[in-house]
Amino acid sequence: MFMKEINLLKKVNVKYIVVHCSDTNDTDTAIDIHKLHLNFGWEGIGYHKVITKEGEIQNGRPEYWKGAHVYGYNDVSLGICLIGRDSFSDNQYKSLKKLLIDWKKKYLNAIILGHRDLGNTKKTCPNFNVRQWCRDENIL
Repeated sequence: MFMKEINLLKKVNVKYIVVHCSDTNDTDTAIDIHKLHLNFGWEGIGYHKVITKEGEIQNGRPEYWKGAHVYGYNDVSLGICLIGRDSFSDNQYKSLKKLLIDWKKKYLNAIILGHRDLGNTKKTCPNFNVRQWCRDENIL
């Protein structure tokens, strides 16, 4: 089965890197999120990367595939999901920093922010100030 071209996310179109939290059990993985999103009727996991409590960076959707993680911005953004609700491990933050640095090199003009920062949601996801954290970590 071939992907519809409409689902492709072109590198030049990536304007945002959006950080999320799963709001699920701390033991969940990308596979668990994938199953959850399939149950929503989606084409599988909506995020491009998932970071477990142990700090493992797991693959979600390929970077070239439009995500399903932030309404109205999926065609111009990549999504990273931290497993958990509002308490993340040091290993998760270390992995998040590594991934964001790697992606900023690849997507030079992309703005890093939290899901809540896009303004089209009532969610508080990822439950911390991503922009401030990035400034503190010298990522921006």
